[in-house]
Amino acid sequence: MLYRLYNPDDFPALYAIEEVCFRPPHQFSRGYMRNLIEQPNSATWIAEDDGSVCGFAIVEWTRETEMVAYIQTLEVVPERRGQGIGAELLRQLESSARAAGASLIWLHVDAENVAAIRTYQAHGFVCEGREEDYYGRNRAALIYAKSIGAEQAL
Repeated sequence: MLYRLYNPDDFPALYAIEEVCFRPPHQFSRGYMRNLIEQPNSATWIAEDDGSVCGFAIVEWTRETEMVAYIQTLEVVPERRGQGIGAELLRQLESSARAAGASLIWLHVDAENVAAIRTYQAHGFVCEGREEDYYGRNRAALIYAKSIGAEQAL
């Protein structure tokens, strides 16, 4: 498995994964996704196996009182889940955010996505809150966060 940064030729494969992993209205539009990827304050990581993209993840960082990173999405095609791809993409996101100077990384996750929650917890993320109806009526999101300052470097 090769983990690498995004290049523009990857976009069709990334969007195909987005269409498999999410349904409207929770699916990013092509324009919104392209905008996220092209931001100078973001990194998009690709998981590629034998020339085929099987997962990707996007993180962006902003300075509030301190530099903070937010995981926009982390997606793995269904047939490749449970193989550690998401965990490695998560490590790559953390590394990019840390290199950008972020001291905290956070995300929203569907409260019913047990596999994703387990991955985040296994990597030191802690549940900091809950946002009701985030993914639609009666579909809450949990908010997970992790300190990633220099002392937390892998």
